[in-house]
Amino acid sequence: MKKIIQNKYVILFVTALVLASCGKDFLELEPRGTDLETNFYQNEDELFQALVATYDVLQWGGTNGWTMKMGLLNAASDDTYAGGSDASDQPSWVAFDNFTLDPFIGPQQGLWNKGYSGIYRANLLLEKIEEVEGLDEEFKARTIAEAKFLRGFFYFDLVRFFGSVPLITSTLSADEIYTQTQASISDVYAQIEQDLNDARNTFELPETVSGAELGRITKGAVNALLGKVILYQNDESRMLEAAQLFDEVITSGYYDLEDNFEDIFKLANEFGQESVFEISYSGNHRGGWDNFANGTEGNYDVQFFGMRDYVGPLYAVGWSFCPVTEKLVEAMQGDPRFEHTIIDGNQLKNQGATYTEGYQNTDYFIRKYAGLQEDRALDGEPALNWSYNVREIRFADVYLMAAEAYARAGGNDGKANGYLNQVRLRVSLQPVGGLTGQTLLDFIYNERQMELATEGHRFFDLVRTGRAVEELGDQGFTAGKNELLPIPQTEIDITEGNLKQNPGY
Repeated sequence: MKKIIQNKYVILFVTALVLASCGKDFLELEPRGTDLETNFYQNEDELFQALVATYDVLQWGGTNGWTMKMGLLNAASDDTYAGGSDASDQPSWVAFDNFTLDPFIGPQQGLWNKGYSGIYRANLLLEKIEEVEGLDEEFKARTIAEAKFLRGFFYFDLVRFFGSVPLITSTLSADEIYTQTQASISDVYAQIEQDLNDARNTFELPETVSGAELGRITKGAVNALLGKVILYQNDESRMLEAAQLFDEVITSGYYDLEDNFEDIFKLANEFGQESVFEISYSGNHRGGWDNFANGTEGNYDVQFFGMRDYVGPLYAVGWSFCPVTEKLVEAMQGDPRFEHTIIDGNQLKNQGATYTEGYQNTDYFIRKYAGLQEDRALDGEPALNWSYNVREIRFADVYLMAAEAYARAGGNDGKANGYLNQVRLRVSLQPVGGLTGQTLLDFIYNERQMELATEGHRFFDLVRTGRAVEELGDQGFTAGKNELLPIPQTEIDITEGNLKQNPGY
């Protein structure tokens, strides 16, 4: 774990961080000196900078290589292949795509380091805020709630990727770094729930934000994530509990489906009415290749998803990762969401456009986060400065999770059908009625695939519902192994074997 915590007990970060003044720039970080940890965290301004720094980890995509969560999860699912220029372009992506991961090859080191970097920053903030006297109570309570939400979010990613992981809720001394062991999965989930419940029960956490605060969490985001955490644990006795949390989001009056599905992912529609939790990116940092490793504030997935050497209207040049599978193309035929989810490359060619066919090319590409020429950054390296936000939890997802939770709770099939139909009616699909039992669940799972395709949800959905072997077996998925990534071998070595490798690796 040395890689995670190295140097961070001496210096706060390499630089102190400040908040920009407008909404899109909430998570933009700019250098201002080299304040030491010993003389930092002295007032609300400095504590708030530390909170922004914790949020900042959400957008990291360049930790130990290209480790963008959404793109990697797309590649691991049956929504897309890995892609790229050739099979050697990004070996860790290819290994996740065809499940040839081992303790050395795969995206695990970057995902591990990202998660624990966020946890470290949250832990440090939670400790330091208690040492400062005279803080405004509303500021203190809200800041603590946000830090706990973020810690819970990072642990939720880690437990889904790795299973049993070290449970660290305070900063560690140098001696403690090397003695960490893994907590049980149930204990990790218990900590996540405690953090989210603490945030949920914080009166000072707002129901909504606007203007300069866009990007900060709300009670709706906390309720949605807590419900999702409970849903993912597959305890049928708690499904009604999860459903009621989703209901709080649905009935809050602060969210709604966008009228037009095609509008959800437009740059001009960020933080729209369908966005429950959105991870903010910016193209204003003007970063280049010298600081691409988490240093540009840009969304790297956008560059990865675009067509290689593309020449034609509308779209910008990309790197041809995550070509859409023929399986998803076939499944979405006739669905009104197809054209807003998938780019048909052959159709573009027929219109005179050209592009270079990359590895695993299918001539179908991701549309939802496709880079448009008009949105390219004007300064710095455009490939690294895409400002498209990630819709981490959107209202349609909440409807479908609520439908699933009610269906699994038993005795609530009518409500499950109703929430399912809210999503279908938005895209003018015929409503369903009278579905029950496994038929209802299968319909909900299919709707999740159609509605959320290429947004990074599919892999975990297949794993948690026990359908991964059925749907991913032809990619190499092995039950009892590929539900989890391997623990990075460097972490096992650094702790001299205190950390144990996951089964099958």
